[in-house]
Amino acid sequence: MDMPKPTDAHRKLQKLVGNWKGDEQLYPSPWDPKGGPAVGRVQNRLALDGFVVIQDYEQERNGSVSFRGHGVFSWDARGQCYVMHWFDSMGTGHEAYRGQFQSDVLTLTSRFPQGQSRAVFDLSKDGHYSFRMDVSPDGNQWHTFMEGNYSREG
Repeated sequence: MDMPKPTDAHRKLQKLVGNWKGDEQLYPSPWDPKGGPAVGRVQNRLALDGFVVIQDYEQERNGSVSFRGHGVFSWDARGQCYVMHWFDSMGTGHEAYRGQFQSDVLTLTSRFPQGQSRAVFDLSKDGHYSFRMDVSPDGNQWHTFMEGNYSREG
């Protein structure tokens, strides 16, 4: 029996693969009233025979790691959408983000008790990508929570 092979939808996620580092800006929010600059480090690796990308993320502020996250990106063939399962050092549990690529921009959204969040990955430049996290209390009015611009390392 032939084993399943990754599809074009799975392969599109491979643009995330690599080690990345970049400058980030956090905007004032209830979680961080002042906001401020940070440095983000991202390690994305292909796993499970090319069906998923696993992300390990850490954010450094004022010389020490202040936040860590772990994501698993995949293609949901039944739902016909991309999914990112997210866990982080805030201890709030698991979030599932769902969405689509438009050209080389992956936009994923999640609903949670306080509202919604949206993660936008712009993978249109080779060796670089930008990320933006927006939050909304109602899904209509969005506010940027953080932005980052990353370059591939190594």
